[in-house]
Amino acid sequence: MMLQRIVTDILLMSGIGVVLAFIMVIAQRWLSNYGEVNLNINSKRDMKVTGGNSLLATLSDSQIFIPSACGGRGSCGACKCKVIDGGGPLLPTERPLLTKAEQADSIRLACQVKVKSDINIQIPEDIFNIRRFNTVIEEIVDYTYDIKGIVFKLQNGETIDFKAGQYVQLETVPYAKVKQKVVRAYSISSKPELNDRIQLIIRLVPEGICTTWVHKFLKVGDKVSFTGPYGDFYLRDTDADILFVAGGSGKAPIKSMLEHLQEVGTKRKMTYFFGARTTKDLYLTDEFRVFEKHFDDFSYVPVLSHASPEENWDGKTGFVMPYFKDAIRDPKNTEAYLCGSPGMISAVTKSLIEYGLSEEKIYYDSFG
Repeated sequence: MMLQRIVTDILLMSGIGVVLAFIMVIAQRWLSNYGEVNLNINSKRDMKVTGGNSLLATLSDSQIFIPSACGGRGSCGACKCKVIDGGGPLLPTERPLLTKAEQADSIRLACQVKVKSDINIQIPEDIFNIRRFNTVIEEIVDYTYDIKGIVFKLQNGETIDFKAGQYVQLETVPYAKVKQKVVRAYSISSKPELNDRIQLIIRLVPEGICTTWVHKFLKVGDKVSFTGPYGDFYLRDTDADILFVAGGSGKAPIKSMLEHLQEVGTKRKMTYFFGARTTKDLYLTDEFRVFEKHFDDFSYVPVLSHASPEENWDGKTGFVMPYFKDAIRDPKNTEAYLCGSPGMISAVTKSLIEYGLSEEKIYYDSFG
């Protein structure tokens, strides 16, 4: 009798649990159903959209692509836009990535703003030039043990107009246990003049969803989409001397800039400091030595931080910063282009300022 009561109670509790779960699902769907709302952009364009999604995703569904290097996870701060009204209160997840001035000016992170009612926003006009491109993988090259070069051939006669140094946002497809697509930002490594295809240089990040897909699942012939171009990290058209500083996959935008300069011609004095740990992290060395022969005044300077005696490395070692003084002839007429981690960017920027460079002439692309 006691056993029967226990079984009955267990079944009763299980039934209640199922009913509550069903009610929660229905309630969530009902609460998330905000119906059709009006999205006004720049006081010029009104769009009817379905409420309930993030502003970033809502714009993307309407073929308007806001930069988002982290794919909408709220960690990069790239998807900033002005929300005049309808965005709700500023969230704790946004505050660390917004300055006090930005917060006072109603700047928000599009990935954190949920579209629940009519909303009025402002975005840069050049955002409307960003498009989604469908491509086929044309080539995959192993540059090192953890870096690949991938060529994406645009389809249907399309071309992409970008500036050397800009990036695109690559869209993965579901694979293995990953059931949803993710979006990640990668700098274009090919020259703008080759506009019917682009190359990306992608380093494998342990447990990285996108880089794992690229390195272990992507094949020649696969169909892949990306959006772009994005970014204000691009080569300025001046006569100033140039210092390039980048290591690893940060070589991508520098390669694009140098290939572009090779096409258009330049007399600028240029030095590229490539930071790496050991000789196995060096790649495209011969190609960059060719740049030394092509340009009148260009030097490629690899610097290894952890070279072992067995490598017989006879080049420069340690940090790149101490070698800047030999490359800077006129700090007031020198620009710097940096690509790498926030820590590297900060250390190199501090050093360059100490050598006399103007902070306004230090351009960088920072990735975590």
